[in-house]
Amino acid sequence: MCYNPRLMGRLCSTRYEREARQRGWTRIAGLDEAGRGSLFGPVVAAAVILNPRRRIVGLDDSKKLSPDRRTILAERIREHALAWAVAEVPADRIDAWNIYQASRQAMTAALEQLRVTPDYLLLDAMRLDVLIEQKPLIKGDTRSVSIAAASILAKTSRDRRLEELDALYPHYGLARNKGYGTPDHLEALRIFGPSPLHRFSFAPVRESACWSSGATQEPLPLMETLAST
Repeated sequence: MCYNPRLMGRLCSTRYEREARQRGWTRIAGLDEAGRGSLFGPVVAAAVILNPRRRIVGLDDSKKLSPDRRTILAERIREHALAWAVAEVPADRIDAWNIYQASRQAMTAALEQLRVTPDYLLLDAMRLDVLIEQKPLIKGDTRSVSIAAASILAKTSRDRRLEELDALYPHYGLARNKGYGTPDHLEALRIFGPSPLHRFSFAPVRESACWSSGATQEPLPLMETLAST
């Protein structure tokens, strides 16, 4: 079935959670990640089991919310959810595995850290290699409140982590751009080259390691010989 957001009405709802409960599942976890397209730092995933008796108003895709609103909602999620967990996979493992597999590993790690074991998973267009019933949803963070809650926790946790790392690597504007390929970040990569926490498997980082303006290249002995003849 084709996904058409114009036919869905208000997208983010409890529809998929209610459908799962009608089928007998009771501990429903939403999972999502943040930082998948970033050039720097970890990919962060969260898993959340919301309390069906404690509604949190305003849950939606974290990208649609202001930073202040995300912060408020993250506090409410941590306070009222039946269980929640956050996990990250660092840049060197992203380079070793690729970002898709690293995102799955981060989600699996978050899932394993939940203090309540879920019996049903709602995920944003992804499946995990776990023996738990699961339903991937295209644009899941805009359609399921559980996935939206996970996206908010993942996003706020990663933003906080990048703000901390900004103090260690001030050249790149990480507190502002959160490691994404903004013009100021790309310019910093051109001038200073990448840091140890950049994702070298991503083309802009890989290319900047070769062509940063601060890089030097020693002439080859053969070229020195030819120049003297």
